[in-house]
Formats: sequence, C-alpha cells, structure tokens
Amino acid sequence: MSDTRYWIIDADTHVTEPPDLWTSRLPSKWADRAPHIEWDDEKEQEVWVIDGQRATPIGVTATAGWKDPFPANPPTFDDCHRGSHDLEDRLKYMDSLGIWAQVLYPNVGGFGTQAFQRIDDPALKLECVRAYNDFLIDWISPEPRRFAPVMATPFWDVEATVKEIERCAGRGHKGLLFTGEPHAHGLPYLSDRSWDPIWAAAQAAKLPVSFHIGSGDTSDIGPERVEVEGYATNSARGGSALFLANGGHILDLLFSGILPRFPELQFVSVESGVGWVPFVLQAADYQFGQLGVRAERPEFELKPSEYFRRQVYACCWFEKVNPDVLEFVHTDRVLFETDFPHPTSIYAQDVHRSIEDGLADLSETDRRMVLWDNTAALYGIAPP
Repeated sequence: MSDTRYWIIDADTHVTEPPDLWTSRLPSKWADRAPHIEWDDEKEQEVWVIDGQRATPIGVTATAGWKDPFPANPPTFDDCHRGSHDLEDRLKYMDSLGIWAQVLYPNVGGFGTQAFQRIDDPALKLECVRAYNDFLIDWISPEPRRFAPVMATPFWDVEATVKEIERCAGRGHKGLLFTGEPHAHGLPYLSDRSWDPIWAAAQAAKLPVSFHIGSGDTSDIGPERVEVEGYATNSARGGSALFLANGGHILDLLFSGILPRFPELQFVSVESGVGWVPFVLQAADYQFGQLGVRAERPEFELKPSEYFRRQVYACCWFEKVNPDVLEFVHTDRVLFETDFPHPTSIYAQDVHRSIEDGLADLSETDRRMVLWDNTAALYGIAPP
C-alpha cells in the first residue's frame, strides 16, 4: 500500500437504497407496482412497498449511529446515517477508520434477491434487478476504485441470470449475489445441473458468488415467534441461527459437484462468521470418507475441506479468530467485514476494537491477509 492511512478492506457493507431508485428508473407503466416508499401511520415510519405488499421499514437496515438502541431505528430515509446512502459521506466515514474499499450488498431486494419474487410479472421482476444493478454502478461512479459492487441476480430465471452476469461484468460489477438455498424458493436444489449455465457464466466473467446470510428460508424469524420472544430477542436468536444456516448452504455447495466442475469459480459465505467452519469441514470430511462418497461420485477428486480451501471464503467480524481456526480454514480463505450500517454491524471505533480483540492472536502477516490481501485479490481492488 502506498498510503499508510488505509489498512482495511471491508468485505461486507450495504447501501441504503434511495426512495426513488426504482420509480425513477423503471418505465412509467409500472409506476404503481415498482418498489417505492410509503408512510406507515401505525408504526410511524417509512416502509418499502413492493408490488402493493409492504416489505421492510427503510431505517431498520441503517441503524448504525442511531440515537436510540435497537429495535428503535430511523423512521425516515432522511434520518438514516448519511454514510449509508450518500457517497461523499460514506467515503468520509471510511477515511476516518482507515478503510480503503468496501464490498457492497443490497437491502430492499433481499440478501439473495428473493424479495422481488413476490412480484408476479416476470418482466417487472427482471427490470427491478437490472435497475438495482445499474444504480449501484452509478452510485460508485465518482470513486469506483474504492468499491466492489456485487450484482443482484434474477436467480429464478437461469437464462436471464446468465445475460445479466454478462451485462454487469462489462459494467464493472465485481461479484454476484445468489441464494444459498434455492429450494426454499420453490426452485431446484443447488446440486441440480440446471444451474450450471450460471456457474459457467460467473466463472467466465471471473465473478465470485456470494451466499449472504438470509438468502434462504427466513420464516423462523417471523411474527409468530416475535409474539412469544419479543422483537429484539427474536432478531438476536434468528440472526444467530442464520450463521448456522449458511453452514448448511456451504455443505450443500461442498457436496453439490459445482466445485469440481467449475474449479476456477470462487464462493463467499458473507456475514456468517468463520468459527463454525472448522467443525463443518471436519464433519464433512469424516462423513465423506466413512460413507464412501467418492465411489458414488468419482468426480470428487478432493475432500470437502480441500475444495473449501481452494474455492470458498468466509467473513469474520465480531468474533475471536485464533490460529486454531486458521489451521482448518486457512488464512487466505478469511475476509474481514463490518456489515455497516446494519443493526449488528461493528460501527465507528468499535471497528478498531473488534480488530484488536478478534485478531489479536494472529501474526502480523496473517492479520494483513485477513484485513487486506485476501479481499483485494478476490475482487481485484488496487491499492491507493
């Protein structure tokens, strides 16, 4: 690095989408159905509405720096942390912490783009995805060096997804978002060969595939349990469960046959932590050997853990990462993230404290790999 002010690349952050993102970009014939903001009198806050159905409150994904503790959240877009949606303020915030670059993920469309599935018009669904992807490139255009935009995918349509990958790779996207649990959305399992055109397109475009937590079945974090647990408690329990769910998604990936068939394709488990990875890899290797998987599936030339160390990354943030974890995960497979500006993100000076506490047992070389080198290499981020 030529500028010593910067020493972090943040592998998972989110952009709070502006209220007019879709209404300003979609044809006027969809004006009433395009995602837009409405005021909720009962909850006294702005909420997103997708094709007539109320979705998430606008401020619940931008609570960083909010004056009151969760579950309180900014009631309007204008009340949200300016760095969540304004590029100039985002850059100032990054500079204050020594963050050179950030990887960008969505909110409104869902962490696997699944929210658009509630739209029953295939053309409108696709245009919502395309509009978001174009917005992301426009948003970073004043300083593209400092961001790695991850494109949304219309994953329910394989042919459309392939075309969108090819289009977005040419526009400057650095990765693609995919659900780790397509069968939860009424689609084939991840191991189904019908998905292969998507993997082939991603590999050809050199775009890593992200499984962000919350991309599969999130029905367990619903109103029924809120009634008996409380909103904050349900969010804390459910959020923790999503980490484990991503472990299941990675197991599906390791046994799917995708990695042997597409040996250059990289995957990222986002916002899921890394502490669960050693046990999952040991369990997968044990079951793989004991149950004779290779005799049934000779294309598996490597053990599951070896495929992970060749083609899968995981992101750490709040947790303690020690050399014992890296013995199984390998240092070059770990990325660092803050999840800004979400409710459980590490924010402001807590970023430094989290690094000092969580990575304290790592060597200087390993710390640099986690905080900078791995993410820079994966997304092609050039230093200052």
